[in-house]
Amino acid sequence: MAIEIERKFLLADDSWREQVERSIDMRQGYFCNTDRASLRVRIEGERARIGVKSMTHAMRRTEFEYPVPVEEARVMLDEMCQPSIIVKTRHLLHFEGHLWEIDEFHGDNEGLLVAEIELGSEAESFARPEWLGEEVTDDPRYLNFRLATQPFKDWTT
Repeated sequence: MAIEIERKFLLADDSWREQVERSIDMRQGYFCNTDRASLRVRIEGERARIGVKSMTHAMRRTEFEYPVPVEEARVMLDEMCQPSIIVKTRHLLHFEGHLWEIDEFHGDNEGLLVAEIELGSEAESFARPEWLGEEVTDDPRYLNFRLATQPFKDWTT
């Protein structure tokens, strides 16, 4: 079973940009979300995957991903997913032994930037870069499936 242990943070400033090693454009859409799981398709660069994630809002979630042909994923995004598609650029960088993924959202979520770090356990310590801001791991508004239905542009706070 695949377990993802992930923490999410807002960003304090843009100084992380000079440390980016690679960036990937992504589109993802959701087939459905239930009280127990979400089912999505994602195109990242020239790869595509179907993903299933448990619906817990904690940092530890069960996750499964399976490759699919990119052309088929495009059809799924265009014809089968719920109307709001997540569009973002994922910036990758390393800081003191950990990989950070910084998602820069576009479209209905324009202006939102979220940094994520995957850990081996909930208790694993990590160095906090100076560009790291408030932790939002426990705030369900920042989950991608939620951003698809309640985009950043519609938030009042």
